[in-house]
Amino acid sequence: HVQLVESGGGSVQAGGSLQLSCSASRFVFSRVVMGWFRQIPTDDNEAQVVATISPGGDSTYYADSVKGRFTISRDNAENTVHLQMNSLKPEDAAAYYCVRSSGYWSFDYWGQGTQVTVS
Repeated sequence: HVQLVESGGGSVQAGGSLQLSCSASRFVFSRVVMGWFRQIPTDDNEAQVVATISPGGDSTYYADSVKGRFTISRDNAENTVHLQMNSLKPEDAAAYYCVRSSGYWSFDYWGQGTQVTVS
Protein backbone atom coordinates (compact mmCIF):
# COMPACT_ATOMS: atom_id res chain seq x y z
CA HIS A 1 0.00 0.00 0.00
CA VAL A 2 1.00 3.65 -0.37
CA GLN A 3 3.59 4.88 2.10
CA LEU A 4 4.42 8.47 2.99
CA VAL A 5 7.07 9.01 5.64
CA GLU A 6 7.83 12.50 6.91
CA SER A 7 10.98 13.68 8.59
CA GLY A 8 12.61 16.93 9.61
CA GLY A 9 10.28 18.31 12.23
CA GLY A 10 11.55 19.72 15.48
CA SER A 11 11.77 22.79 17.66
CA VAL A 12 13.00 26.14 16.45
CA GLN A 13 12.93 29.71 17.64
CA ALA A 14 10.74 32.24 15.91
CA GLY A 15 12.48 33.50 12.79
CA GLY A 16 14.29 30.23 12.29
CA SER A 17 14.05 27.63 9.54
CA LEU A 18 13.24 23.97 9.15
CA GLN A 19 13.03 21.67 6.18
CA LEU A 20 10.50 18.86 6.14
CA SER A 21 10.94 15.90 3.83
CA CYS A 22 8.56 13.18 2.74
CA SER A 23 9.67 9.90 1.25
CA ALA A 24 7.00 8.26 -0.88
CA SER A 25 6.72 4.70 -2.09
CA ARG A 26 4.46 2.11 -3.68
CA PHE A 27 2.87 4.36 -6.26
CA VAL A 28 3.96 6.25 -9.36
CA PHE A 29 5.15 9.36 -7.58
CA SER A 30 5.92 11.41 -10.68
CA ARG A 31 2.30 11.31 -11.84
CA VAL A 32 0.54 12.79 -8.82
CA VAL A 33 0.13 16.11 -7.09
CA MET A 34 1.69 16.10 -3.64
CA GLY A 35 1.17 18.45 -0.77
CA TRP A 36 1.61 19.36 2.84
CA PHE A 37 -1.16 19.93 5.37
CA ARG A 38 -0.85 21.03 8.96
CA GLN A 39 -3.05 20.44 11.93
CA ILE A 40 -3.12 22.74 14.90
CA PRO A 41 -4.74 21.51 18.09
CA THR A 42 -7.95 23.49 18.32
CA ASP A 43 -11.52 22.72 19.23
CA ASP A 44 -12.36 21.61 15.70
CA ASN A 45 -8.92 20.16 14.96
CA GLU A 46 -9.21 21.21 11.33
CA ALA A 47 -6.32 20.47 8.99
CA GLN A 48 -5.13 23.29 6.73
CA VAL A 49 -3.52 22.91 3.35
CA VAL A 50 -0.09 24.52 3.42
CA ALA A 51 1.24 23.91 -0.07
CA THR A 52 0.83 21.66 -3.09
CA ILE A 53 3.02 20.89 -6.08
CA SER A 54 2.17 19.54 -9.50
CA PRO A 55 3.57 16.24 -10.77
CA GLY A 56 6.31 17.94 -12.76
CA GLY A 57 7.03 20.51 -10.10
CA ASP A 58 6.20 23.44 -12.37
CA SER A 59 3.10 24.58 -10.53
CA THR A 60 2.71 25.25 -6.85
CA TYR A 61 0.07 26.52 -4.46
CA TYR A 62 0.62 28.14 -1.09
CA ALA A 63 -1.74 29.14 1.65
CA ASP A 64 -1.73 32.92 2.10
CA SER A 65 -0.33 32.52 5.59
CA VAL A 66 2.91 30.93 4.31
CA LYS A 67 3.47 32.68 0.97
CA GLY A 68 6.95 34.11 0.69
CA ARG A 69 8.19 32.06 3.65
CA PHE A 70 7.63 28.41 2.68
CA THR A 71 8.80 26.63 -0.47
CA ILE A 72 7.57 23.25 -1.65
CA SER A 73 9.72 21.20 -4.00
CA ARG A 74 9.97 17.64 -5.22
CA ASP A 75 12.53 15.23 -6.58
CA ASN A 76 10.82 12.71 -8.81
CA ALA A 77 13.99 10.67 -9.18
CA GLU A 78 14.11 10.19 -5.41
CA ASN A 79 10.34 10.08 -4.79
CA THR A 80 10.59 12.85 -2.25
CA VAL A 81 8.80 16.09 -1.57
CA HIS A 82 10.18 18.83 0.63
CA LEU A 83 8.86 21.83 2.48
CA GLN A 84 11.42 24.51 3.27
CA MET A 85 10.06 26.71 6.02
CA ASN A 86 11.76 30.03 6.69
CA SER A 87 10.93 32.92 9.01
CA LEU A 88 8.90 30.61 11.18
CA LYS A 89 6.29 32.12 13.46
CA PRO A 90 4.71 30.71 16.62
CA GLU A 91 1.47 30.27 14.67
CA ASP A 92 3.26 27.86 12.32
CA ALA A 93 3.56 25.35 15.16
CA ALA A 94 1.57 22.28 14.19
CA ALA A 95 1.73 18.68 13.13
CA TYR A 96 2.67 18.65 9.44
CA TYR A 97 1.49 15.91 7.14
CA CYS A 98 2.64 14.87 3.69
CA VAL A 99 -0.33 14.06 1.47
CA ARG A 100 -1.00 12.49 -1.90
CA SER A 101 -3.66 13.90 -4.17
CA SER A 102 -6.34 11.66 -5.62
CA GLY A 103 -7.92 14.39 -7.74
CA TYR A 104 -8.95 18.01 -7.65
CA TRP A 105 -8.41 19.15 -4.05
CA SER A 106 -8.84 15.58 -2.85
CA PHE A 107 -6.15 13.80 -0.87
CA ASP A 108 -6.31 10.11 -0.21
CA TYR A 109 -3.14 9.21 1.67
CA TRP A 110 -1.46 10.98 4.59
CA GLY A 111 1.83 10.35 6.29
CA GLN A 112 2.11 9.86 10.02
CA GLY A 113 2.95 13.50 10.59
CA THR A 114 5.92 15.38 12.00
CA GLN A 115 5.69 17.96 14.75
CA VAL A 116 6.97 21.50 14.36
CA THR A 117 7.31 23.65 17.46
CA VAL A 118 8.11 27.36 17.26
CA SER A 119 8.93 29.25 20.40
